[in-house]
Amino acid sequence: MGDLSTGATRDRIIDAAMELFSEHGYRGTSITRIEQAAGLSPGAGGIYHHFRSKEALLTAGVERQLSRLTALRDIRRLFADLGDLHTELTIVARYVLTELDQEAQLLRLLASEARHGPRILTDAVAQVVDLTHREFAEWIIDRSGSGVSTQQADAIATIGLGALISARLLPNLLGTAHGKVDDHSIVETWVSALEHLLTTAKTNVSA
Repeated sequence: MGDLSTGATRDRIIDAAMELFSEHGYRGTSITRIEQAAGLSPGAGGIYHHFRSKEALLTAGVERQLSRLTALRDIRRLFADLGDLHTELTIVARYVLTELDQEAQLLRLLASEARHGPRILTDAVAQVVDLTHREFAEWIIDRSGSGVSTQQADAIATIGLGALISARLLPNLLGTAHGKVDDHSIVETWVSALEHLLTTAKTNVSA
């Protein structure tokens, strides 16, 4: 029972810390404020029964969210190679939008702190942004059967991911509505555009 209680308290502290970090920045969030948000006695040092420092708490929070991303990527692989480009692109688009929604808190933190914050944030950028881009570019090359060059795949991945990120940038990072375009319309338009880009790229290589 004690272990369950300790685990629940630890999770509560992480939840509170990540929310405050994303809203006020890592450096702008004090341990006392985290304790208060987590339902602990402010200033009593209760956090240190679970984490040795604020940076250790940040690391635990970021690692927890990155582990969720890993699980989401594993699920995506179940739908690979369906034999239908339109369906596969639709799954990729919905996966990326889901990832951005799931990690809105982390993305706000990275946007404000990655350049000057602890090393774990730099590593998280590589995991969230660089790895996603690389995986998408590799998928484009595999899916096109060498019909698209590495440079073309990188360009298409950049354009494709950039379009999806922009659909979430204002609401998730800036807290501003991005308009009345629903996800279905965004995905359908994105899939059509990517199909055109891939077809054009393969045609140019063949020419």
